[in-house]
Amino acid sequence: MVEWTGKQFAYQQVADDLRRRIADDEFASTGQLPSYGDLQKAYGVTVTVARAAIGQLKTDGLVVSHQGKGVFLTADASRSAAQLADPVGTVAELREEVDKLRTEVGELRQRVATLEGD
Repeated sequence: MVEWTGKQFAYQQVADDLRRRIADDEFASTGQLPSYGDLQKAYGVTVTVARAAIGQLKTDGLVVSHQGKGVFLTADASRSAAQLADPVGTVAELREEVDKLRTEVGELRQRVATLEGD
């Protein structure tokens, strides 16, 4: 259950919680999110809030909806949700990758300098 902070709109808080649950593979077995009615009951929100939260997940590329069928996870939803849920971790991973690339570029420059010197 979401603890309402008042610092974000209700739909954003629901979307954040759903992102976390997607990142934790909670919906992996079915690949489907709860219905709007189930979201309303679970979070104590209106259907408008539930729709807006799902709209956020669609914008993020985490889910697709099929009228009359439901809302389904995209192929890489879990990984994408994890990145969205932990942007600091994503930034740290990117920094590590940049550092590795800098090292590799430095080594390549030395090889080129050695080859050109011969």
